[in-house]
Amino acid sequence: MQSHDVGIKDAVKMYGDFKAVAGITLDIKRGEFFTLLGPSGCGKTTLLRMIAGFNTIDRGTISFGENVINHVPAHKRGIGMVFQNYAIFPHLSVADNVAYGLKARKVPGSETGPRVKNALEMVQIAELAGRMPNELSGGQQQRVALARAFVIEPSVLLMDEPLSNLDAKLRVQMRTTIKKLQRKLGITTIYVTHDQEEALSISDRIAVMKDGLIMQVGEPTQIYKKPENPFVAGFIGVSNFLDCDIAGQDPNNAALTVAGYKIKDVRLSRPFTGKGKIAARPEYLSLDAEGIKGTIELSTFLGDFIEYEIMLESGQAIQLNEYTKDALSVKPDGMEVRVALDASAIIVYGEGGEVLT
Repeated sequence: MQSHDVGIKDAVKMYGDFKAVAGITLDIKRGEFFTLLGPSGCGKTTLLRMIAGFNTIDRGTISFGENVINHVPAHKRGIGMVFQNYAIFPHLSVADNVAYGLKARKVPGSETGPRVKNALEMVQIAELAGRMPNELSGGQQQRVALARAFVIEPSVLLMDEPLSNLDAKLRVQMRTTIKKLQRKLGITTIYVTHDQEEALSISDRIAVMKDGLIMQVGEPTQIYKKPENPFVAGFIGVSNFLDCDIAGQDPNNAALTVAGYKIKDVRLSRPFTGKGKIAARPEYLSLDAEGIKGTIELSTFLGDFIEYEIMLESGQAIQLNEYTKDALSVKPDGMEVRVALDASAIIVYGEGGEVLT
């Protein structure tokens, strides 16, 4: 199976005066599992359809390896596609659905049978080869769609929200199946989702999108731990945003004042003094004898951790997670507490949203 790297340079897609994709440049490595993540309307599916050849490109280039494919028809791009609604043929059996792409490519019958059998075994539904789609569960239909996509040995596999129609437990199972398959086959895969947890769990790298633009590209841990702007910090997981005053003449030993509470020994990327904002994940906050005063509004026991909604004296609500193994008991609603922040784990932004840590 010959996978390609995918190069996107200054790609633009217009719908009238609306710029759905606003000059995106990306380099996706051969064999990489790359995810386009963002809210509805951010342009991620439009970009995926441009790569597939279903949407034209108004400016810029898209390349597979060394070859620019802007004007190559979709059926000649060597892609496999898995859609949100599965798009399997209701009048064909499971085996015939998987064989469809091979027949369209004039693969000899003697080769088709073994390849279909192997594809169905890979997605663990070999015993369903003779079934019709209306006899399958949603998860089984999704496996058929997967088998059909990679049986043609595509150079690039594209997936558009493939798990969004499944229930939560099945989604987790299927994303594990997809990741294992992708690693085994080594196909360059571009995956679209709005589900942050899904993106973090399945991807080698993620591009976070907003308004047709890329806000940040990085590995899941980078995106989560070092968001480059407030949008990424707020979109990926949960972040508490708090206004602060920054005294950072010495960037190696800056001090922040948050709601009257001083955080020392903060390292900044450059000298900065003035108003700013911090982003702090709930797991990096702690209940301490010293810290910002607040009152527990709501305690929620969630098994491995307790989620506290705390109203600070400033009138701002924040979320703090305390892991069950560290907690003697669930603290009651109405209890007065103090919230401490881990100086090494907070992200500091200047007034204009530029990252300072």
